[in-house]
Amino acid sequence: MLDIEKLTAGYDGASVLHGVSLTVKPGEVVALLGRNGAGKSTLLKSIMGLITPTGGTVRFQGQAITGMAPQNAARLGLGYVPEERRIFTDLSVAENLEVGRRPIREGAPHWTVEALTQLFPNLAEVMDRPGGRISGGEQQMLTLARTLMGNPRCLLLDEPSEGISPLLVQSLAKALATVKKTGLSILLSEQNLRFCATLADRAYLLESGEIKAQLPMAELMEHSSLRQRYLSV
Repeated sequence: MLDIEKLTAGYDGASVLHGVSLTVKPGEVVALLGRNGAGKSTLLKSIMGLITPTGGTVRFQGQAITGMAPQNAARLGLGYVPEERRIFTDLSVAENLEVGRRPIREGAPHWTVEALTQLFPNLAEVMDRPGGRISGGEQQMLTLARTLMGNPRCLLLDEPSEGISPLLVQSLAKALATVKKTGLSILLSEQNLRFCATLADRAYLLESGEIKAQLPMAELMEHSSLRQRYLSV
């Protein structure tokens, strides 16, 4: 589904990613784990075309999309949920969802407003409220739901549990487990190891812009020395 090979990228001439390679298979959830500043968000932005890579290749369903404009990558079926959420604060929740609506996409799960309000019951209660007047956790659910309205084949999900209450983190994890059952491929950037453990099939450990290890998620949960070396604060 997604194949990254020797990707390099950065900002203003400063390199952040140094030859990153990873794969996401159809229907697989892959966790991208690392401390703050490891390069996780930079990698997702480089895949999506928000940052132009300086080297390496990005292939989506076998097609080279390296440096492709984000809107064109989205038209191919690549969805992106940014850490900053970037909802339209003056639009209602319902209008935010409508902005994300795209036609049914062959080979991808089809999402409707009705299905998404079942997936995120909190949103069903605030559909007429402006996006800027709902809680941070509800905003996180909204930006994910808005992206799903585009019927993506693969989802890039950046730090979804960041800054929301433990109770809403549990709700979000439950919703994403349901999304996983639809067969959607997900590349999940996170620092919350417990959150990833409930969802991910495999994990890549990123440090200083380099992949240091990749292994099944269940194996990582048993490998305390790796967790201590690359994930502990």
